[in-house]
Amino acid sequence: MADRTLLVVGATGLLGRAALAHFKGLAGWDVIGMSRRAPDVSGVQHLKADLMDPASLAAHKTALAPVTDVLYAALFEMDDLVSGWRHQEQIERNTAMFETLLATVEAAAPNLAHVHLLQGTKAYGIHVEPMKAPAKERWPRHDHENFYWHQEDHLKTRAVDGGWRYTIWRPQVLFGHGLGSPMNLIAAVGVYASICRARGEPCRYPGGIPVTTEATDARLLARAIEWAAEADSAANETFNIANGDVLLWPNLWPTVCDHFGVEPGEPEPQTLAETMPSLEAEWADIVRTHNLAPHSLAELVGGSWQFLDRAVRAGGAATPPSLVSTIKLRQAGFGDCYDTEDSLRYWFSEMQANRLLPDWQ
Repeated sequence: MADRTLLVVGATGLLGRAALAHFKGLAGWDVIGMSRRAPDVSGVQHLKADLMDPASLAAHKTALAPVTDVLYAALFEMDDLVSGWRHQEQIERNTAMFETLLATVEAAAPNLAHVHLLQGTKAYGIHVEPMKAPAKERWPRHDHENFYWHQEDHLKTRAVDGGWRYTIWRPQVLFGHGLGSPMNLIAAVGVYASICRARGEPCRYPGGIPVTTEATDARLLARAIEWAAEADSAANETFNIANGDVLLWPNLWPTVCDHFGVEPGEPEPQTLAETMPSLEAEWADIVRTHNLAPHSLAELVGGSWQFLDRAVRAGGAATPPSLVSTIKLRQAGFGDCYDTEDSLRYWFSEMQANRLLPDWQ
């Protein structure tokens, strides 16, 4: 019998899926996924639930009894992704989802020991104003309305009352695979390159001056969560986490093109959120030709076109880099890293293996 049981909330997202895959084969651990849709990770118990429906959570009271650890990676995003980051509905809904989940688990799981909460660089106000770099966890809370703060305050209050520990994670751009995730650059770039290949056209870099940033491989964060579950130095702390190198999309574009066997051509800035959604019929032809899983562009990429537009086009030549310090995490005892170019290829290959992108080999 396992010593620990991890509940992954948001099991179909980039981090949730990677955490299920990591923990399901880990000695001493059981893992349970929770989401509205079943994740495509075999051999994992799944609890279907809607975090806005307390009754759907309460129905799983018995199944939640063995839970000792929770990874909260669920997220509600609005259709207009970027403007939604400051919308009151987004703030209120994400706050309510977390509070409902935590209340349910606390009532059902008497041995709850650790809760992991996912944030990001919006904690540093990057969506409000240029961010100083490298961002550090010890800085005062950035003064803007954000569901992060509501979730974090509730987390800290409940941890004191419940006698369990927490860790808050602030990754950079997550590289992973999650069907329909609103912030999945792997899917957006992979689909764009695949359409260019199918057309027999160069895969032109679609941006201008890029944001200098970092990526966080979802597998890296899953490993960090495993470490934090046992490390006293991770108790009740907040950590930035990133692969360890720098992400500049123009420099990675040759890798993108090489992976899909297409020429890069000359850069051609475009707003993908405007040009790509209209290509449903073209994508459907690719799906049929390559016998892919029958997902539409909207199902596969969702709002990630908007996220990619933001990633490949900074606000101007003077836009500061979006970089975080990972010194605190390393000093606490977790020093793992990933090569972002290798990470990019891995997740493209993972999507191809799952018949979500064409394999041109």
